[in-house]
Amino acid sequence: QVQLVESGGGLVQPGGSLRLSCTASENILSIYTTNWYRQAPGEERELVTRITEIGITWYADSVKGRFTISRDNAKNTVVLQMNTLKSEDTAVYFCNVIIGGRAYWGQGTQVTVSS
Repeated sequence: QVQLVESGGGLVQPGGSLRLSCTASENILSIYTTNWYRQAPGEERELVTRITEIGITWYADSVKGRFTISRDNAKNTVVLQMNTLKSEDTAVYFCNVIIGGRAYWGQGTQVTVSS
């Protein structure tokens, strides 16, 4: 059973930075696309960014230029570096991998941007 664990969330002031990590229980993050989603209260879960198995990245317009996704194959971890955070970035952030048509999700990590 694949398990994904997110970490690194917290409370940060507007303009600040946070670094989220997604670590898998098995060596899968270098084989499959890893997605980061977020869900704000009362809103639908939205795709924020992704990195493919060959390192191609995609970003939602709302985070382009502020967020960077990367992968550390040796640590089986995908990192989301978030800079210049805004209040509208407040949400629970989830990592996701789809393997054989099945979606695996972590438990999420809360990011709160507030002064």
